[in-house]
Amino acid sequence: MTSPTPQALLLDSGGVLMRPIGGRWHPRADFEPTVKAHAPRVTDEELAEAVREGDRFMAAATSTPDLDDYHRAMLAHIGVEASADLLAALVQEVPPTTVLETFPEVITTLTELRSRGVPMAVVSDAWPNLPDLHAALGLGDFFAAYAISAVLGCSKPDPRMYHHASDALGLAPAECLFVDDDPELVAAAIALGYQGCAMLRDGAGARDGVPVIGSLDELLDLV
Repeated sequence: MTSPTPQALLLDSGGVLMRPIGGRWHPRADFEPTVKAHAPRVTDEELAEAVREGDRFMAAATSTPDLDDYHRAMLAHIGVEASADLLAALVQEVPPTTVLETFPEVITTLTELRSRGVPMAVVSDAWPNLPDLHAALGLGDFFAAYAISAVLGCSKPDPRMYHHASDALGLAPAECLFVDDDPELVAAAIALGYQGCAMLRDGAGARDGVPVIGSLDELLDLV
């Protein structure tokens, strides 16, 4: 039995719509020079260890943590004082286009989907400023709703993440196609009754039973 044509799209952000310039999501690319400006004696190896501690902190979190708490954990691990000035510098606003970029086919694909009247929402483990980042990257007008982990207090694969988005669009799970670069999270959505496919741009990491696409424009043949 074939699945019905989806009426809407629920899209992850990182790895599906955008990527970090330089390849690292967390911490931000200016972490090392910012810390060095406030603690000149810190070594490159200590900074690398701080980044590893940040990875451990993120992995242990049950939802997207507060950024200051994240930075405090990293700095404490290498014995650097998390002063108010340093914490502020680590989250100071920088033009999103200096640290982030959309994948090449994203804008044209979303524009075509919008012209077809396909409702779209974002489901992302992210901080609350994600809509602002999207706006700066030219993605601000495409999405009717956002399900953001730091806002909802839970992370994928918690069902609340998926349901928040489909409920906001006024559609049943079976009417929505969920796309994520983590096949496990797609499998979780499918188990909840959503349609799903994994975005695997390098073709690696496929999971049995989870459909795969390699580029966002492949969605034009699916909706």
